[in-house]
Amino acid sequence: MTASIRSARKAPAKLAGKRAPKPPAPDLRQRILDAAADLLREEGVAALSMREVARRAGVTHQAPYHHFADREAILAELVTGGFSMLADRLTRANDGAARHGPRRVLYDAGHAYVDFALEQPGRFRIMFRPELCDPARFPAAAEAGDRAHTELMRMVSIVHGAPDEALATLHWSQVHGLASLMVDGGLADKMPSASARRAHVDAVLQAYATMASTPST
Repeated sequence: MTASIRSARKAPAKLAGKRAPKPPAPDLRQRILDAAADLLREEGVAALSMREVARRAGVTHQAPYHHFADREAILAELVTGGFSMLADRLTRANDGAARHGPRRVLYDAGHAYVDFALEQPGRFRIMFRPELCDPARFPAAAEAGDRAHTELMRMVSIVHGAPDEALATLHWSQVHGLASLMVDGGLADKMPSASARRAHVDAVLQAYATMASTPST
């Protein structure tokens, strides 16, 4: 009994001497992807190499190969994530159709597209370049792209009453062209501040939504 009491009295001292558990190690795969996304945004696709990604992520030169076979595999993951983000934004715009009507859907979907390009310029620049990400080799990227296209067709159905590939291409080319001009084209040079670019995008999309949703006479 006495021995048991002594042991119990010593127990807190033993617990106090224990080290706190270490926090879980950060996801190495995600660190590599984050470093690649930052590199893509800041220096462009030409600067992205396995060695440079490893350096930025603060890992050994061989570490990326434990998660990605090569440079194209990293690009494919960034493309897949980009299309998933875009599809999510378009879904939210389309989901508002019942409350706001077709004009607002065009405006919101246009903003979803162009805002994504402005916020993720590195991803946007590589998402439509199959020579950088072969859809046959990376089906997940193709599936994510299909999901975004499905939302585009859904928007066309909301606005025009039925899916139509020609109308889908028409709407896509409008917002993709605006996004490209704002990211890399002449409009980006003329409007160096983010606030000026966003104000111009908003004005253009207001006009586009009004024209595209007005029945022809």
